Amino acid sequence: MTSATDDKTIVRNYFNAQGFDRWSRIYGDGQVNKVQRDIREGHQQTVDHVLYWFKQDGNAQGLTVCDAGCGVGSLSIPLAEMGAVVSASDISEKMVEEASFRAKELLPPESVPTFDAQDLETLDGSYHTVICLDVLIHYPQEKAGDMIAHLSSLAEDRLILSFAPKTPFYTLLKRIGEFFPGPSKATRAYLHREADIRAALKANGWQIKRKEFTATQFYFSRLFEAVKVTD
Repeated sequence: MTSATDDKTIVRNYFNAQGFDRWSRIYGDGQVNKVQRDIREGHQQTVDHVLYWFKQDGNAQGLTVCDAGCGVGSLSIPLAEMGAVVSASDISEKMVEEASFRAKELLPPESVPTFDAQDLETLDGSYHTVICLDVLIHYPQEKAGDMIAHLSSLAEDRLILSFAPKTPFYTLLKRIGEFFPGPSKATRAYLHREADIRAALKANGWQIKRKEFTATQFYFSRLFEAVKVTD
């Protein structure tokens, strides 16, 4: 069995090389092909759900937020615009550099998030809200629980995460896609049973408050917002 360390190395190398070119286009506003545009729109829907939750809750001013797996800043930048104090990280140095560049172009200096090149396991600190979008797809099920436990240790009030759900339909769709890998699809993609994610959240003292599901032709993601269990 391939170890999680091997997966991390593969992901880091991929997103510092050909993967960066592909995903920076998808997460940006440049020219993309039909599949990439579909993924862009799906990911943006997930980001928009999170931003809507923040708006529903009122003022984000001053809230400390950890954006774990920030990519090129698609979520970090609008959260900073809303007044949140954002600490963002990604396993890819090139992603972090691009996110920092975009943030400095769009935000006043005092609002720019702190960006660091780190993987999930090395993150530390304490934050009101910890967010991890579309990252668990890079972790096998046996490591997903550990990642949720670690993210939980950083979150004071709320944990928001998304994952690709493991259902018979999406498992079949993933297998079909593996027959047509393409030159830029160089990382493994892991689907996760919703029951397993729920169980991991419960084991770490969380209860699901809100949830969403985004499905386009080539993108599918379950989004959970979990809050501390109260007696």
